[in-house]
Amino acid sequence: MSLLPRLTAALVLAGALPLPLLAAPFAYVPNEGSATISVIDTATDQVVNELPGGSKPRGLAVGGDGRWLYVSDQPNNRLQLVELGARKLGATVALGESPEGVSISPDGRWVIAAIEGKNEIAVLDTRTRTLAFSLPVHGKNPEHAVFSPNGRLVFVSAEEGDAVDILDFASRKQVAQVAVGARPRGIGFLPDSSRAYVATENANEVFVIDTTSFAIVARIKAGLRANGIAVHPSGKFVYVSNGGDANVSVIDTASNQVVATVPVGQRPWNMALTPDGKKLYVANGRSNNVSVIDTASRTKLRDIAVGKLPWGVVIK
Repeated sequence: MSLLPRLTAALVLAGALPLPLLAAPFAYVPNEGSATISVIDTATDQVVNELPGGSKPRGLAVGGDGRWLYVSDQPNNRLQLVELGARKLGATVALGESPEGVSISPDGRWVIAAIEGKNEIAVLDTRTRTLAFSLPVHGKNPEHAVFSPNGRLVFVSAEEGDAVDILDFASRKQVAQVAVGARPRGIGFLPDSSRAYVATENANEVFVIDTTSFAIVARIKAGLRANGIAVHPSGKFVYVSNGGDANVSVIDTASNQVVATVPVGQRPWNMALTPDGKKLYVANGRSNNVSVIDTASRTKLRDIAVGKLPWGVVIK
């Protein structure tokens, strides 16, 4: 390692350099059991900071300007803002009972959170960092709410409804509901927004949905308790975490077939890829670590110890 990366890492560990000023992508890992957010430098795969995350952080999004983290604090029914430069808690926004998955619109304008207890999606305006409006969904117990890459649609997994609710974001209304397997969880889209991939935990399958017709175009057998979804930037591969098998399945999107399986830690949950698609970071809830997968060789490179019960990963 050259002198500059060593100096940068030392400054971060010492708390002397604000995180948003650094060039390397960082992986942010909400640890619901220790109420912290671990920050991993993806260049070195080392934890360089531990941030406060409210009482039980789960869903997470990074603002477009890299200044703020938006974290669902489930037991407090709110969205917790974390100021990255100062490494401290900011304002909170009341959301409703039991907020879960969080995502941000492609233009960085909106942050959405799935609200399990109210069967709705809360929408925060990042310009004012206040709640702008809420959108009801038909399905029960929404787990994840995810923008399509073009920003037109929001797909919502109804955990207890065995369905995916589809919202047209511009018109602020639900336009479809697609029945899938039992207990849908993670959602991911191809980069061109043409298809969505939905993991169903109790059916052990991934459902592929055409985003124009809203028809199911494929059902792919995954591992036991399929959960998280991550899509390679090339659109050629989709990754599925299998919580009961302690591994990640790799799906070839051309054939809709599983082409590899990579062992990871116990109870893999949500995941994220680096922007270049070279590495996949997998939160292992029961191992209290994050597994790093080399996507070219489809092998695990290492495990990174984080806080207790990591729920997911977001990379920015």
